[in-house]
Amino acid sequence: MEKAPEALQPRIYVACLAAYSSGRLHGAWITVGEDADALREAIQAMLECSPVPGAEEYAIHDHEGFGGVSVGESMGLDAVVELASFLRERGTLGALVLEHLDGDIDAAVTALDEQYRGRFVSLADCFQDLTEETTTIPETLRLYIDYEAMARDAQLSGEVFTIETAHDEVHVFWAR
Repeated sequence: MEKAPEALQPRIYVACLAAYSSGRLHGAWITVGEDADALREAIQAMLECSPVPGAEEYAIHDHEGFGGVSVGESMGLDAVVELASFLRERGTLGALVLEHLDGDIDAAVTALDEQYRGRFVSLADCFQDLTEETTTIPETLRLYIDYEAMARDAQLSGEVFTIETAHDEVHVFWAR
């Protein structure tokens, strides 16, 4: 599967909870890189600049550049970095697959690397391509094959799942 053409730039807004509890807003937007320790250092630097002396606690109050994937306010920093790395590498399609698979990064990697069939106008087009690649169809029978029904049956039986990214663009994955 090809790399994602668009680049997601994951950032989180980390707020100082001591300042927040005292009615003040203090925090920072931090770009999430590849290193959780660097993220911890950036958060510590924000806390050291807090208007409340000795501030130690923080929460993630906002995020952007995660392709629609939600980041919880108390999500572990290692998990945030892993998610950001996955999304930078896999882009928006990766985010949509991750959402479809309930946030399971390992399952999303498997789907993208091993189960991806391709991008088609419709699921029926996928099944037409597959059938024509694997079967010699006599000309006299071509018009009688119902690819829409094949696609519907495969989706209903759980053989495939799809991610629609436009009105005429569907990404097809074999289900396990």
